Amino acid sequence: MANIVAIVGRPNVGKSTLFNRLVEERKAIEDNVSGVTRDRHYGHAQWNGKFFSVIDTGGYVTGSDDVYEAEIRKQVKLAVEEADVILFVTDCHDGLTDLDKEFANELRDSKKPIYIVANKADNQEKAFMANEFYALGISDFEIFPIAATSGSGTGELLDRVVEHFEDEGEEDPDAGIPKISILGRPNVGKSSFLNALLGKERSIVTDEAGTTRDAIHTRYKLFGQDFIITDTAGIRKKAKVKEDIEFYSVMRSLRTLEDSDVVIVMVDASRGLESQDVNLISLAIKNNKGIMIMVNKWDLIEKDHKTMNKIKDEMMERLGEHKWIPIIFTSVVEKQRIFQAIELAVKVYENKNRRIATSKLNDVMLPEIEHYPPPAWKGKYIKIKYVTQLPTKNPVFAFFCNLPQYIKNPYTRYLENRLRENFEFDGVPVKILYKNK
Repeated sequence: MANIVAIVGRPNVGKSTLFNRLVEERKAIEDNVSGVTRDRHYGHAQWNGKFFSVIDTGGYVTGSDDVYEAEIRKQVKLAVEEADVILFVTDCHDGLTDLDKEFANELRDSKKPIYIVANKADNQEKAFMANEFYALGISDFEIFPIAATSGSGTGELLDRVVEHFEDEGEEDPDAGIPKISILGRPNVGKSSFLNALLGKERSIVTDEAGTTRDAIHTRYKLFGQDFIITDTAGIRKKAKVKEDIEFYSVMRSLRTLEDSDVVIVMVDASRGLESQDVNLISLAIKNNKGIMIMVNKWDLIEKDHKTMNKIKDEMMERLGEHKWIPIIFTSVVEKQRIFQAIELAVKVYENKNRRIATSKLNDVMLPEIEHYPPPAWKGKYIKIKYVTQLPTKNPVFAFFCNLPQYIKNPYTRYLENRLRENFEFDGVPVKILYKNK
């Protein structure tokens, strides 16, 4: 999409609130604590029939004790370079500050349209105070007093912004694109993986757990195919989540899982598959998502030719009946097998959308059923006569038989295993239903 609007400014002026207002959903975390947003955060918006992308950024600041300060500044500059229109957000309550003046100097050389958005203009008095921001001297355009929380004034702002967009853009630029999310515990290398794939710093990376807070949504092309890859905040046990910000980060990560087609559960090779990872996998299965396990930091493990198989066997033991989940061993730092990991994710996506012709299903499955028929129940013989795949988003198979109520779980697992052996459904939950014939 060519139409891009960047929302920039110092910390805690309401950039994420304005972002959520424009994209019409609460995608970015809002909090009264400054510095909540760190990475560039993308969303899609529409106004007067014109569609455009919106970038939320972290607060631009210098001279603070924040360890993320330099990285946030880098992300802000990238957003400004990428944008067609810049919204410089200020705060009517605080008035003109030295940080505003400092950031204005950074924008002064930009040839792009810059609108000063005086946020928190909750009443007529505050709206009048917005005039002092003309002193910044960086905009040839009028200043817009708004209240992002209520939406007051945003309509007039958007009327002017969309005048810079010649085309109408695409209504849904992400329609039909595979959505792949990267989930896991904090500090397992999720953001480093995304950056390694893209070849640029899309997410901020530090050694400190909890660096990523929002779900970072990126369009990516590889092997001639488009994907949407989403980096998420690390998920810890509920008892260890102390801060509101981390709580909302985890909620965003879980919502990302629900919106994904394929979930990459990233695991630290030195720690193996932990209970929180198993919980994530169970949640993905419950939501009928494609799943794969990516064991990262493989370069840090002392190993011989048996180590990989040994660790894989231990993980399979923990997965129990879900041994159909594929596992790949990678090192993001060494760029070892990272592209194979994406290939595997695409393969899982294809498996999730696989459709088997009814004739082929019956040719394969009916002999399997004849070889090992369902056990009789109280002297009643169960006969499966026909099988078909239902037209659903996930693989669901209907087996038509005379006494569906008497088929038990062990036989259902047998049928599932035969389906997996004969057709490619690695990484995908398969559901079996019985219908009366």
